[in-house]
Amino acid sequence: MNFQSFHDKFPALAEKETRTITVFKNNDFGLPADDYTFVELFCNVAKCDCRRVFFQVFSMKRRQSEAIICWGWENAAFYKKWMGYADKQMLAEMIGPCLNVGSPQSPLAPALLNLFSKLLLNDVTYTNRVKNHYAMFKKKL
Repeated sequence: MNFQSFHDKFPALAEKETRTITVFKNNDFGLPADDYTFVELFCNVAKCDCRRVFFQVFSMKRRQSEAIICWGWENAAFYKKWMGYADKQMLAEMIGPCLNVGSPQSPLAPALLNLFSKLLLNDVTYTNRVKNHYAMFKKKL
């Protein structure tokens, strides 16, 4: 799979709707105070319907990528059918949020995954927006 940023296809909308979280000193996540931007990346294979997004999380102060977080919003039955087999470890990585195993991760990555899971995934408006972005992106391929 190749992943491409939502911004590549919809720059104006991405500029408006990409989520940045400001984290202050002494936060509950153990993160340095910073602004963390969650850039959406989607599979750009036209026939693929993986229903997943990768978030490249950037530190604005350090000007670098800190984490690659995957999120699959469908259930195990969907991914089992999509993959064509039921490897338990692969299914666990397809469902819900996780750090992408094949990507470089900074020492902050686990804390950013926790931030993502507790704040962003609990925001139904945001998760629906990401799913809508996925549909828009796939339709444009």
